[in-house]
Amino acid sequence: MPLPSPGADPSGILGVATGYMAAKQLFAAGEAGVFAALAAGPATAPDLAARTGLPERTARILGDALSGLGLLTREDGRYANTPATAAYLAGGEGGVDLRPFLAFLDAISYGHWLGFADTVRTAQPRPLDLAGDRMRTFMGGVMTYNALHARMLAEVFDFTPYRRILDFGGLSGSFLAEALAAAPDARGTFASAGELVDFAAKVIDDAGCGDRVEVVRTDPVTGDVPGLHDLVLLEHVVHRFDAEQNKTIIERARRAASPGATLVLLDFFLDADPHQRAIDALHAGEYLVIDGTTVHPEGEVRGWLAEAGWEPVETRELPGSPRIIIAEAR
Repeated sequence: MPLPSPGADPSGILGVATGYMAAKQLFAAGEAGVFAALAAGPATAPDLAARTGLPERTARILGDALSGLGLLTREDGRYANTPATAAYLAGGEGGVDLRPFLAFLDAISYGHWLGFADTVRTAQPRPLDLAGDRMRTFMGGVMTYNALHARMLAEVFDFTPYRRILDFGGLSGSFLAEALAAAPDARGTFASAGELVDFAAKVIDDAGCGDRVEVVRTDPVTGDVPGLHDLVLLEHVVHRFDAEQNKTIIERARRAASPGATLVLLDFFLDADPHQRAIDALHAGEYLVIDGTTVHPEGEVRGWLAEAGWEPVETRELPGSPRIIIAEAR
């Protein structure tokens, strides 16, 4: 067997191979309230054990692992939240609390990945069991993750020039809620199908903008298309449909757009860069193993847009979230 090349470092391989250990410790810490406990201030392992009710040995293991992963700091034996964990995992006011998403990953997603070898061989998803409390865990996780994406979108895209905003075929009311919070003179339409419409309507009402939103039940492929709008959102639509369905949806979105309107298409994409953005490629596996949906290549999506009369302008990455393709109506 040939010797390794000089300078070859196995750290990357081992970091990925042991990644499940990191994920499980993060899930356990979120469930045990470690980050919420540290919101009261830095703590030693005995202090953290007392605040959470964990054994001291366990508190130390979690504290050391999470500090090694950059999710906590450790100074003079005292653990503290980082700005990210304080904002997203400690349960503070005004932010997106990602703990329901961690619960979804632990209780539902992780079990599917245990059978990923079979999915690789067959390209078929694992059976999705949403009986009992699992549906609540599933929806809580998915909607929390969407709320993060909506918050990140509002931070990188300026909604203020728009007055009529359509969320067409989307999953979550968070996107319209964030858009209308940023553009107080705008009105919105949420047009989608299925029971997700009820979840979206509640999110919009809870955000205090229900009086500025028309909720329309319509199939994005075959139903009526409300119009006209100067901004159209296609959020988490593309991965849920095949190529021909997406072409139809994008063309129908163009029909709902006024002259010169803007389209924001948000999803994960495969790309042709030498270094694929990892979060998109990982979600290609996640969507396949959970329910068989597809992360499409960005080049194909841009082609669909051009065919339908949209001119792609740019692609932007959202931190810890999907990317957006911004296009203009020709």
